[in-house]
Amino acid sequence: MSPRRSLSSAPTIRDVARASGVSTATASRVVRGEDKVRPEKVAAVERAVLELGYVPNSAARGLVERRVGAVALVFPEREGRVFTDPFFGAAVSGVSSALDDAGLQLLLVMTGSDDSGERMRRFVRGNHCDGIVLASQHEESMLDMALAELMAPVVSIGKPPRRRDMPYVDLDNPGGGQLAAEHLLESGRKRIALIGGPHDMAAARERAAGFEAELARHGVTLAGRVDGDYSYASGARAFDRLVEDVVDLDAVFAVNDLMAFAAIQRAKAQGLSVPGDLAVMGFDDIDVARAEAAGLTTVHNPVRTMSAQATRTLLRLIDGGEVAERMIAEPRLVLRATA
Repeated sequence: MSPRRSLSSAPTIRDVARASGVSTATASRVVRGEDKVRPEKVAAVERAVLELGYVPNSAARGLVERRVGAVALVFPEREGRVFTDPFFGAAVSGVSSALDDAGLQLLLVMTGSDDSGERMRRFVRGNHCDGIVLASQHEESMLDMALAELMAPVVSIGKPPRRRDMPYVDLDNPGGGQLAAEHLLESGRKRIALIGGPHDMAAARERAAGFEAELARHGVTLAGRVDGDYSYASGARAFDRLVEDVVDLDAVFAVNDLMAFAAIQRAKAQGLSVPGDLAVMGFDDIDVARAEAAGLTTVHNPVRTMSAQATRTLLRLIDGGEVAERMIAEPRLVLRATA
């Protein structure tokens, strides 16, 4: 048997799952002594526990054995973004609807500060919830490190950080970027620019990558690119830079709707007509994009549906059931007035 690690590097349930070749959820069920796991998996997990010297956290064990009747929706974002970006409202709506059907309460947790990892540890040790739905993931975050220590089941809305092993519900983001590029090219646009998103978020990178790849497939070079942080203000700054740097710009694709709206307003302020002089497209299809006055051409992201699916997946894990590790939704082009 290998020597037990120091407390600072104590093995986690994720280590046990990796060593035994099963999912984290399955390893957790074996450690809890549940009887809905195949014998060969039980044997593999028990071997890994002995070899690693894994000791379950008593607070986490109490969490899963004594139901609280609540699920936490965790946003690793500051309050300002959560309450201004409609994406988060749609996620809350989807999770809440699934929990209503199950008779459970929803806890909203925002962990946007620098010490979010320790805050998350304190939250879970307090036995406040039976499981976690995680949304808006940033890579290399303290929250990711904290979640790796938990026995409570976690399901992600969107692709989780590379180091995390958890079921997730995601959108085909590269495919959505491809749809946007196809439409602009078919509309005859040639000087096309991109407003990208945060570099540490997989969805933003994948939307931009799918868009650029489709342009390249048609022999079109991106006329310019400036990245924002998904906020309206960053979209306005990005558009102003693009107009300064790109001659004869005739189309802009922003990887979320808020930045697209900012681009439209800045374009009009500079005397450009939309879509006459400039086509503008967004991504997400937030509620305001559907208003007649807005009329934003965009790519539909079924956030409510995906959030509800993630929540139902979490509830199955809490009850000891097996779930799919990955569920991918299809994007859809929505044609309106701006492109």
